[in-house]
Amino acid sequence: MTRLRVFRFLAQRQLRRPAPLQSQPHSYYKRLVSQTSEASRPKQKASDGSDHFLGGVFVGTGAVLTVLYYSDGLSLLGPAPKSTTSTTPLASLPAPSYDLTDKNIQGAKTDFVALLGEDGIDENLRARISRSSTDWSPAPHGELDRPCLIVYPTTTEDVSQIVKICHRRRIPIIGFGGGTSLESTLAAIHGEVCIDFRRMNKVIEVHDKDLDVVVQPGVGYVELNEILGKAGLFFPPDPGPGAQIGGMISQGCSGTSAYRYGTVKDWVIGLTVVLADGTVIKTRRRPKKSSAGYDLTRLFVGSECTLGLVTEATLKLTNKPENVRVAVAAFPSNQDAVEAAVKIVQKGLPVGALELLDGLSMKTINNSGYCEKDLAEAPSLFLKFSGSETVVREQIQQVHALAKEARCLSFQFGKDEAESDAFWHARKTMLWSLMTMKKNPDDKFVGTDNAVPISRLADIIDITNRRIQESGLVGACCGHVGDGNVHAAIFYNEAEKEKAEKVVLEVERLGIEMDGTITGEHGIGLEKRDRLVDELGEDSVDTMRRLKVALDPLCLLNPEKVVRLTANTSP
Repeated sequence: MTRLRVFRFLAQRQLRRPAPLQSQPHSYYKRLVSQTSEASRPKQKASDGSDHFLGGVFVGTGAVLTVLYYSDGLSLLGPAPKSTTSTTPLASLPAPSYDLTDKNIQGAKTDFVALLGEDGIDENLRARISRSSTDWSPAPHGELDRPCLIVYPTTTEDVSQIVKICHRRRIPIIGFGGGTSLESTLAAIHGEVCIDFRRMNKVIEVHDKDLDVVVQPGVGYVELNEILGKAGLFFPPDPGPGAQIGGMISQGCSGTSAYRYGTVKDWVIGLTVVLADGTVIKTRRRPKKSSAGYDLTRLFVGSECTLGLVTEATLKLTNKPENVRVAVAAFPSNQDAVEAAVKIVQKGLPVGALELLDGLSMKTINNSGYCEKDLAEAPSLFLKFSGSETVVREQIQQVHALAKEARCLSFQFGKDEAESDAFWHARKTMLWSLMTMKKNPDDKFVGTDNAVPISRLADIIDITNRRIQESGLVGACCGHVGDGNVHAAIFYNEAEKEKAEKVVLEVERLGIEMDGTITGEHGIGLEKRDRLVDELGEDSVDTMRRLKVALDPLCLLNPEKVVRLTANTSP
């Protein structure tokens, strides 16, 4: 009753909090008590005693006001002082709170059906598991980590409404594209709602004169280039087959063409993004250059769906390469192959791709049946050339000469498009070839993604292979040698899991010691969060966490990926 009278009196007095309250709470509290006490003091006239009673109440309200200020976060007078630091250490972040009760999930399902129709929702168990855990990127708890629902939007507005429903109901969200990502980026460790973008697969506009294209996120890059090729145009980034534009942007991917053309970030002009509360933003318009405000486009590229969901992308294009030819050069050792690659880079030859596969990778390709060509089972460079017939011929001759200087064992090249495609198919299907190295169907796969200065590439490949052999595990190495990015594929059974994780950890630390990175193109996901701290330091990661909670205060978007939100999530 006393607190009610305090509120009523303050409302009548219309007391206002001055601006410097947070910096001077004690002085303001004294003024407030003084005002209320003076206002409630009995007047010098006869009374029935009620004024005295009211005055007595306000004279005695100091404790009440103190409790309101200090324990209720100043709910009466204004918000409690906020943090003024620029970073968000993990220890200072309250654990996210989600409502994943059956009642709430069923309520969300009803909302989704009203929005998308019955065919816009999928509860099939196998479908849900496949959206979270794959052979090349298993979820930490296997089939137990799966989305509660899959939804299939077709427009940006659909995505916005889905996110608003999840935001209102406190249900976390994961975006899904082609499903080719690694590092457990897709693992639904909380039973999230999975937004599958497969029905958002339209090429909206091709601006051939401006050399750009506007697409939805579910467009595959292979299919996009088939459409663009008819107009003599080309979108260069080329990760694993099956990748879609939305996932490529979210992962900040690259691929075999990165040496000549750069990574996906170099080919994104602007994005339409749905934020964590359903707000829709555009990061830029279509010009190739802009200095208009913060570069929001780059903020979302590589953010792994933790800051927003890409629903539309404007991409740069270039002219489709002509007379593409592929060569394969085999060498006695990784050191010799890297020596040849360094010579090619230093010479400035504009090859379209410069890839290195170790001897075991080459043997696996021959044994897998994915390549119709018989290749030398030795460390090999795969190279692409394009241009006029004269230019291509001259480039091949120059590269062949440099390869000979590095003790090249053999040098094959495609004499026409079909033969070149056969050589390149061996490189692009290498992951599937490596999967045949499993001793048992249930064996798991783990990979590394270091990028180091090119002068250290042979060292990290040799040491990685040695670590794998010493551990008794099975694995092989390959790399985008033109930009120093190397991968190891390691296979293990459940009893060997700890051994495999130890090898990966050693290789990642080795990459950092070589002034490199733990991930050149695969991203952080769940698997590399702690190594990200090793690479960049606590303050840098705490800055990333501050960006996360600023854009996603409820931590609903792909939670626990890139930066930790709680200390006890595996791995």
